[in-house]
Amino acid sequence: MSKSKFVIDKLAKLFEQGLISYKDLSSEILSILRSKRDEVVFKMELAGKEETEILNKRIENLEKKIKKLEKNSIKKKSKKGIKS
Repeated sequence: MSKSKFVIDKLAKLFEQGLISYKDLSSEILSILRSKRDEVVFKMELAGKEETEILNKRIENLEKKIKKLEKNSIKKKSKKGIKS
């Protein structure tokens, strides 16, 4: 309810100020929505594209290391089985 009230209040202010033309009104609405979007993104602490790519590369490297370690442990277990 408070979010819709916020938007209605902003629209009422626009009409009061005399921003009747469609371009002015649409640009004001878009700027209001962009600012709200930016607030939400800031609160969510989302990572940027570059940061996401770096994290994906780090995860890939860790997965490769895990696979190597798993292969090494399988080889060591099979060698122990043969000696017994």
